[in-house]
Amino acid sequence: MKYYVLIITCCLLQLVNSQNCNSKFFGEVHDFHDGTPIIAAAIYLENLDKYTTTDINGKFSIDNICDGKLTIVVSHLGCETKRLDVLINGDTFLEINLEHHIEELHEVKVEGTSSYKLTKTSQESLLKSQAIERYSAYSLGDALKQISGVSSINTGNSIVKPVINGLHSSRIVVMTNGVRLQDQEWGIEHAPNIDLNAAGSINVIKGANALAFGGDAMGGVIVLKPSSISLNDSLYGKTIISGQNNGRGYSLNSSLTKTYQEGWYVGAQVSRKRFGDFETSNYNLTNTGLSSLGFSMNAGFKKFEQGFNVYYSYLNNEIAILRSSHIGNIEDLVNAINSQQPLVVEDFSYDINSPRQDVTHQIVKAEFYKRYKKFGRVDVQYDFQNNQRFEYDVRVGNDRNKAAIDLTLKTHSIRTSVKLDSKSNTTYEFGVNAAYQNNFANPDTGVRRLIPDYDKYDLGVFAISGLRLNEKINLDFGFRYDFNRIDAKKFYQTSRWLERVYDEDFGNLVIEDLGSQLLTNPVFDYHNMSGSAGISFKTDDHNSFIFNYGLSNRAPNPSELFSDGLHHSAARIELGNLRIQKETSNRVSGTHQYKKGPFSINLEAFYNHINNYILIEPIGTEQTIRGAFPVWINKQTNAALFGIDITANYKINEQWSFNNKSSFIKGRDISREQALIDIPSFKTVNILGYANKKWLNFNSELQSELVLRQNDFPNNNFEVFIPRTQEMVLVDVSSPPPAYHLLHFQSDITIDLSNKTNLNIGLNITNILNVSYREYLNRLRYFADDLGRNLMLQLKLNY
Repeated sequence: MKYYVLIITCCLLQLVNSQNCNSKFFGEVHDFHDGTPIIAAAIYLENLDKYTTTDINGKFSIDNICDGKLTIVVSHLGCETKRLDVLINGDTFLEINLEHHIEELHEVKVEGTSSYKLTKTSQESLLKSQAIERYSAYSLGDALKQISGVSSINTGNSIVKPVINGLHSSRIVVMTNGVRLQDQEWGIEHAPNIDLNAAGSINVIKGANALAFGGDAMGGVIVLKPSSISLNDSLYGKTIISGQNNGRGYSLNSSLTKTYQEGWYVGAQVSRKRFGDFETSNYNLTNTGLSSLGFSMNAGFKKFEQGFNVYYSYLNNEIAILRSSHIGNIEDLVNAINSQQPLVVEDFSYDINSPRQDVTHQIVKAEFYKRYKKFGRVDVQYDFQNNQRFEYDVRVGNDRNKAAIDLTLKTHSIRTSVKLDSKSNTTYEFGVNAAYQNNFANPDTGVRRLIPDYDKYDLGVFAISGLRLNEKINLDFGFRYDFNRIDAKKFYQTSRWLERVYDEDFGNLVIEDLGSQLLTNPVFDYHNMSGSAGISFKTDDHNSFIFNYGLSNRAPNPSELFSDGLHHSAARIELGNLRIQKETSNRVSGTHQYKKGPFSINLEAFYNHINNYILIEPIGTEQTIRGAFPVWINKQTNAALFGIDITANYKINEQWSFNNKSSFIKGRDISREQALIDIPSFKTVNILGYANKKWLNFNSELQSELVLRQNDFPNNNFEVFIPRTQEMVLVDVSSPPPAYHLLHFQSDITIDLSNKTNLNIGLNITNILNVSYREYLNRLRYFADDLGRNLMLQLKLNY
């Protein structure tokens, strides 16, 4: 036995002595984009605790390496660190590619959240996570009003539509996690079905210059991006709990993400909001509660070279609409406008009764990307959206619980793009997107359908280029073509068809004559061209300028073409117009940014000329079985919008700061030489801030908000006959409310609970002085004041 042990020991010693430890490990480190050598990259041999660096040609070499498996770590300033396993068998050569343009990862860390500008030559603003979290209990539209030039059209306090430089609805594109939102955005009282808490950052691009997202965004593009994924083994999340006295409600949001160093990740987020009746400074707003539930999850694999992501989101909003806004006839409207307070004021309640909306929106997305050396990145994405909208009118009998409007909108989209970025000073991006959309309007509602069934087909192609001439000058150019087809099936009352003289221009659309009704099949095709060109340059260390031109075309939406009936939540009869043509916008803009020492200012001016501008305005009343209602009709004109947005900041010292945000805009109907309807008033916000890191990271702000009366407005008032009094009465639907001034306060502290966990405690008070006021762009201003004082306590736990 001793002899066997001796023989085995000798053999092992011979193997050890014969191991080759004279091998040479050498190689080159190149830039992944353009293949240029990377100088002074660190090469660390983890097993042997040895390191070297690359020379001027990107080459490295280490001698006297034993054969076997090595783990190496390759790093360089501004690059993503790589960890590789290498098998050494004699002299071994390895070529290593690093991502030297780390900004292309779009993972620039700012206060713990990914945030970056999407464009270089557009008027663009950014909301980071801290600003978004402050509005956790509110809506997307409320949060965006922090940006100069962005306002909102409200239907009460819970339905908030963003307005960018005077434009809204179908003229604004909303992107959420790479998906273009499709949610019946045509309705003036249809807010974007977005859970604000699912966003890590929000970019707002003014004007139609982000052609990759669409050529019809005359107002702008709102891009919501999720929080960035860290490429290491980690488990992190946050929980935000808010409670407030106005509405006596709460908001809860919680998210959790698990990541792995290999690149895998999975995350989930859930939010819940519940509010009862809100109140003004003087009375309760009966039936204005809100119930919201949102959920999203995403999972995938992420590396610089390639990755994929699957995503699902669900959001249900049940929104009560002020009971006094429901009018039975035109006399109710006259009485409501002339009354100092709502005609229906009841005790506080959490009940959500009619009139109300119940909207559910779901998104499913799958995307894949891959980068190719010395070429660029290829992306492919498919997404599906399902939007279910119910609107409930105040009804009696067997139909009291039946929706007056029941719409189901389903959208399938596919998108692919190629970005060529192998050269550091030029980028090119090409893309194709196609979409199919089906709208089903349930006929079993007991009332005439406002929007018909239709199929919509979209095909778009775009090309974008970016040129960096030097450190001070950037140029951007873009072109896009879109084809849109709308194929609808719609019943028209024969009397309405003849009244609009459609029999002369659209007789070929009739496919069946039912006597009192006509079944029609309108099919409209639109060919739209869009383009943009911009330049940004710095004249010195303190001044920079941006100039941009954008051309965009927008096809009319189905509401503008086909609306025909009583829109219950808007309390008006809306009529579309088959003669409406596409809109064409020519927008020029200029930006001056100045920064020196503690002072900075950003001035943005624009002029937007829109041919065939589509607007809806009142023309009178019409009698229905419910009574008389105002009639609003879609028309076209030539319009011009122009204005200036100002953002100024001054850091007084280490603790004190002062900020100002002001917006001025005018909208003119050129054809009729009068003001445009629904243009925001002049608004200026001044903020005095104080911060002291020694006091538990204490921050506070006192905000002054001044909104002037809108004195430039069209006179759309009309007279009606009131049978009860046998009199003609003026219906004043145009006169704006007076100016108002509000004070708000915000303060928070942050307590470190451990190395990785902290608790932020915040207090927000809006309308401190409990001012009674009405906002011009609130659709319910005819019936009630806006909200009174609100105190909110917010707890945010980061872990």
